[in-house]
Amino acid sequence: MEKRVVITGMGIWSCIGQNLDEVKESLYNGKSGIGIDPKRFEYGYRSALTGIVERPNLKKVIDRHTRAGMPEEAEYAYVASKQAFDQAGIDIEYLKNNEVGIIFGNDSSAKPVIEASQIMNEKHDSQLLGYGYIFQSMNSTVTMNLSTIFQLKGINFTVSAACASGSHSIGLAYMLIKQGLQDVVLCGGAQETNYYSMATFDALSAFSVRMDDPTKASRPFDNNRDGLIPSGGAAALILEDYDHAIARGANIIAEISGYGFSSNGGGISQPSDEGCVIAMSRAMKDAGINVEDIDYINAHATSTKQGDMYEAIALDRLFNGKKAHISSTKSMTGHECWMAGASEAIYSILMMQNNFVAPNINFQEPDEYSKNLNLATKTIEKEIDIVLSNSFGFGGTNSALVIKKIK
Repeated sequence: MEKRVVITGMGIWSCIGQNLDEVKESLYNGKSGIGIDPKRFEYGYRSALTGIVERPNLKKVIDRHTRAGMPEEAEYAYVASKQAFDQAGIDIEYLKNNEVGIIFGNDSSAKPVIEASQIMNEKHDSQLLGYGYIFQSMNSTVTMNLSTIFQLKGINFTVSAACASGSHSIGLAYMLIKQGLQDVVLCGGAQETNYYSMATFDALSAFSVRMDDPTKASRPFDNNRDGLIPSGGAAALILEDYDHAIARGANIIAEISGYGFSSNGGGISQPSDEGCVIAMSRAMKDAGINVEDIDYINAHATSTKQGDMYEAIALDRLFNGKKAHISSTKSMTGHECWMAGASEAIYSILMMQNNFVAPNINFQEPDEYSKNLNLATKTIEKEIDIVLSNSFGFGGTNSALVIKKIK
């Protein structure tokens, strides 16, 4: 018999807040976390727009030897995961004596790779690289570090799936618990925000250059959108077998009831409305629901011309005339890349808990594809029972999650 999969803890460190309460307030008030990073101009970027994410100070929290192997995104992930474990009522003694797994989305670790390369180019001596760069530079750096710090003994791997990484991590954890292979899994996504990490995106002219008013630059679905804004941080969720959660007296936040996925099978950067539709439809079928049951859709929409267009076509195909409100929280956060699928699941759950739909800010003029969408352009007070959260990425990877209010 398949298990029910619930969420018992959440944690977030993002440009719109460093904990759940701060993030909830930002979402409700339509507050943007986007600003200008002057170092990007110095480095040669076309656009200096980015989500402004403060680095956590872990000097008195984690020992120096461990910190040496932690890049920026692992620091964010530690703080978010500690929040999630605290909310779930899971302490270090529980972690030592029980099997808890970890699956995190992380698709690059640019800064340590570039810094190590610079040392080698200048000094030509690998002995000068020190202890930490190897652990900082691997794509699996987040799961490596967190599994060590929290002494995790269950499943342990990293999902590297472009901008769907965080969502797929939740989906895979959900599948493992549903099949009875794990009782508890820490999952989520993490993204570095340093200026090294996004130069290649800037080279594609993928970023908005609307720098005169940074908070107005991210414009998902708007006719005058001119590109995405990179952002980052980390989001963490504790997924748990429902019976296991009840047995230990955990507070149950919400239920993951569906996971859908697909691959476009086309060009490496080419979106597909058909791929989006397949992922969303598969998630709803897995959850045993139909389009009329969805109350809110957290769109992937990043504020790019093509990406938003194809998602709008897909949403129009499935949800035209239906009750679901749609918004892209990336209008406030920018594109949090490898963490986005996890953070947006949390954003959606915060709306569910507090009975509102966060606005798709900066939407002023629809284009021919978004004109039929039921977009929330201002905060809407509304009871939300079922959410669909979309995440799509380069290479044609698509992920969709259905999240239900626990009953």
